[in-house]
Formats: sequence, structure tokens, C-alpha cells
Amino acid sequence: MIRVLLVDDHQLVRMGLRVLVDREDDMRVVGEADNGQQALAQLPRARPDVMLLDIRMPGMDGLALLRRLAGDPVRVIVVTTFEIDRYVFEALGAGASGFILKDSAPTELVHAIRVVAAGEALLSPSVTRLMVTTFAQRWAPPAAVDGLDTLTEREREIAAWVATGRDNTEIAGALFLSPATVRTHVARAMAKLNARSRAQLVVLAVRAGLSVTP
Repeated sequence: MIRVLLVDDHQLVRMGLRVLVDREDDMRVVGEADNGQQALAQLPRARPDVMLLDIRMPGMDGLALLRRLAGDPVRVIVVTTFEIDRYVFEALGAGASGFILKDSAPTELVHAIRVVAAGEALLSPSVTRLMVTTFAQRWAPPAAVDGLDTLTEREREIAAWVATGRDNTEIAGALFLSPATVRTHVARAMAKLNARSRAQLVVLAVRAGLSVTP
């Protein structure tokens, strides 16, 4: 059973999300909060697998909450009214696993919860490339990234490929490696950079100025 925590300051939004989640046989809502502080207080009791998180809330907003979740295993999906913007980009950089629009189809929402609960990245290659080319270069020029110097050359290379939006199989084909080997390097790079998600690894790789060598 996938345990879901709803964090949004609009009661009607939470009500709609609860209906969508609770009608699925393999998931259920285990708590609701209308700001980040309430969500933090509920984590020990609710023990959610996935958090559906609004970014713009009074008090402790979604970005501040994400930065307080270090070490917590909950996976976060940003649920936003807007297309990918600076707030979404910053949320991914703070460890969110992906994002979905509030007007998405119900099937898209429940699929997103299952994908993220399974530990997979929610960002599609096209969205990843859009994030990198449009937003990362505008708001996140190359800068120091903690732990970058601990990566091996291969891990730096793999991290750069991840930032192109390719999945492990595509990266493996480009580098003549096995998908399992790529998966191992991705996991090691994430651990060394303290990345909570593949999406966060993308943001960190861009901020570090890592690029694929033709």
C-alpha cells in the first residue's frame, strides 16, 4: 500500500486529491497539511511513502519544507498550477522527484504516485531537456557543488549524461556500457552529491557545469 501525504493550503485541492488517491486499491491518504510546518509534524506518525506538495503556501512553503526533509525517505511530487518555472526548478534542486500540474488527468496523477513510490524519476526526457536549456542556464550558472570533487571521472561523465534527459538504457548505448553499470554509477553519484532524486542530480550536474563530450 502506497501511503500518501497531501500538503496544500487549499482545502478544495486537498479534497480532490484525496478522492483521486483513496479510490485506488494500492494507495491511501494518511494525512493532510496546509503548510510545511504541519507536514513536518505529521511525518513521524503518518510515515508517508509519497508527498504531494504545493510550493506556494503561507508560513513554511514547499521549498522550505523540502530543505528540511534531508534524511527522510519520503518521495516528493510537486503539484503546481503552473508549467515548469523557477519555483519548480528550485524544488527539483531541493530534492523533489518530479512535478505534475493540478489540471492533469486523474490517471496521470495516480501513475505519477506509483512511479515515484517505486523510486523512479518522474521527469520525461523532453521535460528534463526543457528544464536544462530554458531554466538551468538562466537561473543557475556554473557554481561550486558540494561533493563534486569526490566523483570519479566516469561518475562525472554519467551525471552529465543524466542531465541530457537520457535514461539509463540510452546512456548505456551511447557509452557502450550495460544499463546495470550505468545504474550503479548514477546511484554512486547521487550518494556522493547527497541527491535525493534523479531530478536533483540533473540540477546539480547543470549547476556544476558538467556537459557531455561529443
